[in-house]
Amino acid sequence: MQVPRAIAPIVDLFFPPRCPLCGAPLAQQGGLCAACWSAMAIPAEPACVRCQRPFGDGVPEGSVCAPCLADPPVHDGIAAATLYNEAARRLILAFKRGGRVALAPFLGRLIASQLASPALPQVGPGWLVIPVPLHRWRLWARGFNQSALLGTVIADERGATAMVDGLVRRKRTPVLGGLGAKARERALSGAIAVNPKRAEALRGADVVLVDDVLTSGATTRACVRALKRAGARHVVVACFSRVLDEALDHTGTVGAESGAF
Repeated sequence: MQVPRAIAPIVDLFFPPRCPLCGAPLAQQGGLCAACWSAMAIPAEPACVRCQRPFGDGVPEGSVCAPCLADPPVHDGIAAATLYNEAARRLILAFKRGGRVALAPFLGRLIASQLASPALPQVGPGWLVIPVPLHRWRLWARGFNQSALLGTVIADERGATAMVDGLVRRKRTPVLGGLGAKARERALSGAIAVNPKRAEALRGADVVLVDDVLTSGATTRACVRALKRAGARHVVVACFSRVLDEALDHTGTVGAESGAF
């Protein structure tokens, strides 16, 4: 939620606006300083028409990336606000691990702006916004589902409907980092399902699936499959940061490798 203009001066008096990354003074709440903005990596064209993976210069419009050719995705496009680099990592850690839930409106609005891309189905009224679910033990430990907070902002920005309980995580899963593709699939087998109470609403629905960071895509792929099995017509994946080493090579930024899904 944005601070109402009428009380913004009072809020700024007691809580001077500062950049959440470096602490530099800002003119108003809810943003980054110029230096930290310049450190963010924003996906741009040209990009794969199926998964929006950024290409280097000289790739013809309408091209499909090699991972999508080898293994066509089950989703209907990806909207990523940023590519994962050190600046994005620090923001996500502050939000998810540091409990700075006040970052949700800022991060959510950045994601919503990428959903306006003409390369994606046009998200708006009638669409459902569903977060990647947390297992109840992890939810109790953290106190909030970061993807649900982002999804609520995205729904408000795009005029869609937030459905925070559309999916459920039926069993705890290990940390997937470091596991191979088959090990990830085994760990997620039967872990994610559609909430039976929402099954009817999902038949024929257009859905935005929200996650904070898209890494290997294993969890998100399991969510997309569950939604498609339930009869969802379109499922667009939306995330704050997408891990793609090759897309950062030209910027000199280092990330962690991600496969397509």
